[in-house]
Amino acid sequence: MRIRMIEPVQSKTPEKKRVCAYARVSTDSRKQGESLENQITSYERSIKSNPEYEFVGVFADKGISGFSQNRPEFQRMVQMARDGKVDLIITKSISRFARNTAVFLEVVRELRQIGVAVYFEEQNINTLSGDGEVMLTVLASFAEEESRNVSENRKWSIQKKFERGEYMINTERFLGYDKDEFGELVINSKEAMAVRFFADMYLSGVGSSRLGQLANFLGIPSVTGGKWTGGSFMGMFKNEKYKGDFHLQKYYTPEDRRNQTVRNNGEVQSYYMEDSHPAILSREVWDALQKKMEENKQKRNIAQGDFMKYQNRYPLTGMLYCPFCGRTLRRRMGYKKKVEWLCATYIEEGKQACPGVRIPDESASRQHIIEPAVVEEVYGDGKKHYRYTCKKEFDRRRGADGTEEKIEGGGVLPGEYRPRRTAIKL
Repeated sequence: MRIRMIEPVQSKTPEKKRVCAYARVSTDSRKQGESLENQITSYERSIKSNPEYEFVGVFADKGISGFSQNRPEFQRMVQMARDGKVDLIITKSISRFARNTAVFLEVVRELRQIGVAVYFEEQNINTLSGDGEVMLTVLASFAEEESRNVSENRKWSIQKKFERGEYMINTERFLGYDKDEFGELVINSKEAMAVRFFADMYLSGVGSSRLGQLANFLGIPSVTGGKWTGGSFMGMFKNEKYKGDFHLQKYYTPEDRRNQTVRNNGEVQSYYMEDSHPAILSREVWDALQKKMEENKQKRNIAQGDFMKYQNRYPLTGMLYCPFCGRTLRRRMGYKKKVEWLCATYIEEGKQACPGVRIPDESASRQHIIEPAVVEEVYGDGKKHYRYTCKKEFDRRRGADGTEEKIEGGGVLPGEYRPRRTAIKL
């Protein structure tokens, strides 16, 4: 008799689902920050305690609206799902995941196609279930409408505060003021000294670009943390807060935009408060600054009413480039009221930043330029000439180390930057 032992069939251990969670709060407030930390801790404990789950992580965005697609943690989570590293995403509700219906459905459908489920706890919906698609479409629409109502209520609340003379302000966006314990503006003596110094310098004839160079040289920090520019001072000198007034609702959010503000040119109600806080500049000095800025605009042929004309009316605007720094040339009224094109870097920061290039408008206008061109000043026969090179050709011939490709047969004129084939002939 022959006996053969039959080994028992070993049952395979089921693979664990790779699970992550997504959490989000829309503001940076301390209370919501604590709420986010609690959500992260709760999700991590819940997923790790489930024997069928393998914990992947908790992705959390703080201070970002659900309408925004620019959510770093959300995008990182979706990318991990695309890479096959996630099987299930758990989140509190549809509104936490996304408030924009179109974006919400696009992401959910993409995840469904690659076999990744999203589970919404409040609605008890799994996107891989049969009726998940219909329910999600309806509920996502409700979430978007709810968010819109909340936004309208917030706007109404802010409007009422403005009517009562209450203001909300971030003093980190301009120099000279701090807020006390009651939220009122108080003068920061050190920063106020800098504001008065810049105002006096400008009124004495120092241009805004030169002020920017001086501020950067002295190491005075700007409100943005970057370099000072001429535009920084123009914004400062126009700010009515420095004379003790406050213009509420200078900017507003249009109905067709979210998280984007535009200048209020009378589209919505605004409020002007006089003597609302201590002034850094006297009204006489502030008015003198406005007059000086207007005079400078007139000298440069960019009066306020002609600003858009100055920006867009000229055919060569945005077409001419500096060969040294690569920025565009700007149209300016030069010596003896002759119109010239000058390097933008040279205008803003001076020749120490870029040697620049200067060309008469009449010379550039004769070339019939129809595509971006680099303008160079070259010398021959004891005279200055201008050479125009197609920008694509100029960039192609310039190597990674900044040198130019040698062109056979190209003669070098005295003072010439480097020989290049002329795309637009003189």
